[in-house]
Amino acid sequence: MNPYKFNSMSELLSLVNEEVKTIADVVMRFQAEEEGKSEKEIYDVMAKRLQIMREAADKGINEDICSPTGLVGGGGKRLEERRLAGLSVSGTTSARASAIAMAVAEVNAAMGRVVAAPTAGSCGILPGVLFALEAEKNLEEEKLVKGLFTAAGIGMITARQANLSGAALGCQAECGVATAMAAAAAVEIIGGEAKQAAVASGIALQGLLGLVCDPVGGLVEIPCVNRNAICAAHALAAADIALAGICCYIPFDEIITAMVEVGRVMPPSLRETGIGGLAGCPSAKKLIKDKLENL
Repeated sequence: MNPYKFNSMSELLSLVNEEVKTIADVVMRFQAEEEGKSEKEIYDVMAKRLQIMREAADKGINEDICSPTGLVGGGGKRLEERRLAGLSVSGTTSARASAIAMAVAEVNAAMGRVVAAPTAGSCGILPGVLFALEAEKNLEEEKLVKGLFTAAGIGMITARQANLSGAALGCQAECGVATAMAAAAAVEIIGGEAKQAAVASGIALQGLLGLVCDPVGGLVEIPCVNRNAICAAHALAAADIALAGICCYIPFDEIITAMVEVGRVMPPSLRETGIGGLAGCPSAKKLIKDKLENL
């Protein structure tokens, strides 16, 4: 039996000790045991995932990309230009994270290569946070790879207790969980404790409970791309709250239970069908009709 197996946040935290000091360490050891490989081999695979994320971020920030419909593309690049010009309202780190998150989400909408984190529709949030912190805090790449393991731990817990599909539980299970993953990663990569990472993930997810999945036209473009940008900033705020020692009185495992309960009572029109919410607005329907006719 794998000695590092965990199904809940409480179990994950119980595995953190003087030798295995972080969530990232536990997850790395779990995966190594599970696959019968060395920790270095597991680390190298995750480093490749980070490289794919970096390539997507660079492409979205530096190139003129556009989705097949023409609805999204170039937003991340424009956000970054605004930040570089010193015009950002949200502050340097948050602005950079939002720009990168949007850029990666746009690469996904343009049929580019991304890493699902935990889904393609939420793929920009985690790299947005990681690469913004790398630049702002002058972090070594090793810390970012470890951050991916931290994030993976949060995603694994959620997948085992709930579902990561917008069709099943709404966007709270996609962008909401991605934000929780990014918040926990942010805490650990800058030296926070595992318990603080758990708090950050809880604060992030509870702030997005009830988030519906309402893609206009059934496409992962509107509001998905903007939502990635906003959630990246949300993740950083959650990390700051946790690092300040502010409590999350509801444990993460209970927040997951609440997410499932909320998701189950959501009508199908608000779970990735492209029928309700923003997708049902007259302007959205007209926009899609006009765009599709011109394709």
